[in-house]
Amino acid sequence: MFPYVMLLLFGAVIGSFLNVCIYRLPREESVAWPASHCPACRQRVAVYDNIPILSYLMLRGRCRSCHVPISIQYPLVEAANALGYLLLFWMFGFTAEAWVYAGLLSALIVITGTDLSHTMIPDAVTLPGIVVGVVCAAVILPIGVTDSLLGVVVGGGILWFLAWISPYVFGKEGMGGGDIKLMAMVGAFLGWKPVLLAIMIGSFLGSCIGVGLMAAGIIRRDHYIPFGPFLAVGSLLSLLFHQPLLDWYWSLIDLPQ
Repeated sequence: MFPYVMLLLFGAVIGSFLNVCIYRLPREESVAWPASHCPACRQRVAVYDNIPILSYLMLRGRCRSCHVPISIQYPLVEAANALGYLLLFWMFGFTAEAWVYAGLLSALIVITGTDLSHTMIPDAVTLPGIVVGVVCAAVILPIGVTDSLLGVVVGGGILWFLAWISPYVFGKEGMGGGDIKLMAMVGAFLGWKPVLLAIMIGSFLGSCIGVGLMAAGIIRRDHYIPFGPFLAVGSLLSLLFHQPLLDWYWSLIDLPQ
């Protein structure tokens, strides 16, 4: 169990850095400088107050200096990244492939956080991610560079087409440029079939939750719902279970005559 315990700790530490990215990238601030500090009082966070998850619990969710509440986002992101790493390495083993997918997971977490908080998906994550995905497909991942490039075209192309046609069909923009680049990045890592499945899952989840929120009166019909988090969840499910899901899907449509 020792390697998995260390993996959890490492994932939580990386999750702490992801929180910095989620907060600073939409504000176009450096993720390296200055050191972590309280957004309210600007006081630098001490090392003993920067321990992932534990510090939040010990401080009872408040800054030590000014006692302003700390967002629950911070321990949630740290825990999600740690548990995500554990799941990936349990499924793929301690391999180079698993490390690549761990990087993709962390990118998806950052994208989810920035889209929920600022309704934007940073190019600083997606554009380098496309290049990294293609390179990893060429030297590490089992899909190969051809499937990776097809994934970029299919993932980004489908959402680009939906963005182009939405104003004519629905009378308003239906897809942002960040979503297009997000799925191009996912396609680079997963290939064209899994990215197509990821879009289907994300669209299904987004539709169900959107309709549910409107039926409950929580949002109006013209209210904007960030699509990136649904695509991120769809991408993760496709990464982990794309073959069983595809087999199940084809079994549904291959009905006896």
